[in-house]
Amino acid sequence: MATDLHRCLTAGAQEHGGAAVRVRALTRRFGEKAVMDGLDLDIAPGEFVALIGTSGCGKSTLLRVLADLDTEIEGEVWVPARRAVAFQEPRLVPWKSVWRNVVLGLPGRPHRARAEAALAEVGLTHRADVWPKVLSGGEAQRASLARALVREPDLLLLDEPFGALDALTRLKAQALVADLWRRHGYAVLLVTHDVEEALLLADRVLTMSAGIIAHELVVDLPRPRDVGDPRFGAYRHQLLRGLGVGEPAGVAARAEEEPA
Repeated sequence: MATDLHRCLTAGAQEHGGAAVRVRALTRRFGEKAVMDGLDLDIAPGEFVALIGTSGCGKSTLLRVLADLDTEIEGEVWVPARRAVAFQEPRLVPWKSVWRNVVLGLPGRPHRARAEAALAEVGLTHRADVWPKVLSGGEAQRASLARALVREPDLLLLDEPFGALDALTRLKAQALVADLWRRHGYAVLLVTHDVEEALLLADRVLTMSAGIIAHELVVDLPRPRDVGDPRFGAYRHQLLRGLGVGEPAGVAARAEEEPA
């Protein structure tokens, strides 16, 4: 029998051991296939967690459950009432200006000042009045982040938000997300296929496999992270090995020599 999400405000997190997100025995089936099978998950308030795994393992399904976009579940899920989602596609409404897209869905009349405050945080104040079609890929993704910020979330859910960006724009977007997280202190769950991205941003990296969280890595590296740090390379090798992905022989050999 499917159960709905148990919603709680941030203050109510103490009721669930101080967690911003708590999931217990979560199961989601598509026909006979269980994409999630008794999954447990905790995310602390203000914690940045990255979720990796092979394609089709259920990462995005879990995010959709936490966002209340998929309620055909078994088990228990506690999430903050205030949460926001940013997807790989910015999903901007083409017939509304950028600032109206930012406040779209908020109760009451559109409030331009709130939209502009959120756009200022992502460096897009000068694009407030343009149509989405004239934005670059990076600008559209920043507008999507502004739309999430204006909701003042306690939990930000990111579903591969940088996947469609070019390499340079992706690095800038990652730095922006890290800066916004430090400023606002909300909890984050980032779904990504990029192991390096997960290590650059997250406090913990979780690997999903066979319908559960199969592995957890605490990333105890100083911020900002340096991909040239030997410990970063060792963590990357560990995660890739867990995913069944090999690295070039020279990289793998160096990683084996580096301390865990």
